Order: sequence, then structure tokens, then C-alpha cells
Amino acid sequence: MTKKRNRLQVIRDILSTINKKKGEIKPTHILYKSNLSHHMMDEYLKELISKKFIKENRKTRGKTYSITKKGKDYLDQYKLITNFTESFGLD
Repeated sequence: MTKKRNRLQVIRDILSTINKKKGEIKPTHILYKSNLSHHMMDEYLKELISKKFIKENRKTRGKTYSITKKGKDYLDQYKLITNFTESFGLD
């Protein structure tokens, strides 16, 4: 059985999903790839926008989200911390 993801892991999953799609993605794809309910996804997206990890792009056919430099920096730091904890068997 897998462990439930914590908040930081969910944020990492959302940012990674956006980053893998060349930095821009539709909300439906975030929903599927990050494995969240629609309500939870909206809550996380609002927080990530307010903290400037992502930005919302309004298009004529809906909206997309793109990752910012701050969001990419989060992914880099998250990976660094994960590698550190795993190297000492603390994961």
C-alpha cells in the first residue's frame, strides 16, 4: 500500500506536471496527472498562483497554466532535499 502524499508532494506533482508539458498546460491535464479532485486542484492552483509559482493564462478557448521561475526553483530545491534525505535513509 502506498503512503498518502503530503502537501509538498502534491505541489511538486502539480508543478512537475506543468513543467513536463513545456511549461504550459490545460487544467484538465493537471487534474488527471496530479490525481486530485477538482475541488482540491482548484485550492492548490489558487495558492500556487497567489505565491507566484504558476500563472494563469486566459485564452479564447479556456485557460492554461504555466510555471514560473519560482516554481522551477521549487522543483530544484525539492529534488535537492529529496536526494539528501534518501542518501541518509530518512525517506
